[in-house]
Order: sequence, then structure tokens, then C-alpha cells
Amino acid sequence: MVINQKILENAGAVTKNYIPAENIFSEGESANYYFQIVSGNVKMNNYDASGKESIQHLLEKGDCIGESSLFMNRSYPMNAIALTSCEVLSLTKQKFLTLLQENPKICFEMNRSLSEKLYFKQIMAQNMCTQNPTVKLKTLMDYLKSFERSEKRFMFQIPLTRQQMASLTGLCVETVIRNLKKMEREGKLLIENGKILY
Repeated sequence: MVINQKILENAGAVTKNYIPAENIFSEGESANYYFQIVSGNVKMNNYDASGKESIQHLLEKGDCIGESSLFMNRSYPMNAIALTSCEVLSLTKQKFLTLLQENPKICFEMNRSLSEKLYFKQIMAQNMCTQNPTVKLKTLMDYLKSFERSEKRFMFQIPLTRQQMASLTGLCVETVIRNLKKMEREGKLLIENGKILY
């Protein structure tokens, strides 16, 4: 968790519940709140002119949502949509910025969180330059596994659906499925009961 829930509540944060597929905020809206997930999962996405979805981030309990826009006086560049039933804390922008000014340790944690997201975006941007779908999928899975303590093969279960992997890598679902099977044949991963073990 980026900021302790009690600290946020003491600063004036309120809790709101969202149902699956409900927007927490939409692309183009003014960034007026700091959001932090108490429970559930959220996706950050955009749609191109043809309606194809591009997932920018997948977030879970403890993650903050759209916080970078609060520092730039910009509108949200993407949507935040509940994937599951979610409980989310929200704190007004002014109270959030005051909290950071008064708490250097919290400010440091916020910088760490922003740095992790930027690192992911840099890896994925570099990954988009390759035309090889297997390389794209391997890069994504390597990144996800990098947060695990165990380095052992086939012990990490990829926490994404094939559709989410496709949206994160710019591939179509069929290409993801075909290349995951190819990677399994090559001994790079296991697929058991539909679960990808890497």
C-alpha cells in the first residue's frame, strides 16, 4: 500500500464501492482526486478510433490510480475501470498534496510507486518495437515474475487472462494463445488447467 489507509482517512479520504465495469474516472476528466484501492482490481485503458482496447496498467489492492495527473494539472489520459467489485479511497487533490508536503516519507513512497509504473511503461514501450510476439509475451511475463521471490521455473502463475496479455502487448488474443502454446512446446512455460506457469 502506497499510503496507509488510516493516514488517508485522517486526512479526509472517503471510501466508495464500485461494481465490475464501472468507471472510477474517464479519459479527459479533470484530475481532482487521489485514488487508492482498498480491495479489488482495476484496469487503466484507452480505446483507439476502431474501439480496440489498449490496457496501460492492471492495478490491485494497495495501488494508487492516476496519481501522476495530480502533479501536472492535467486531465486523465486514460480510463480507470473496475475489473472486480472494488473499494477505493479518494482524497481531494489539495488534501493529497498537503499530505505529501507534510510527510516526506510518504512523498518518498509516492516517488517509488511512480518510478515502478514508469519502469513498466519503458519496458513495454521498448517491447512494442519488436515484431516477435514471443518476445513481447516473454518480456511481459519476465516483468511480472520479477516481483516474486522465487526464481524457480514454472512456480509463478501469470495473473492475467489471455485477453489482458493481448491488450498489454498490442497482440490479438489468437496470437497470444498460439505463441503461449509454442512457448510451452519449447519448454519455456507450462499450461495446466488453463493456468500459465512461468
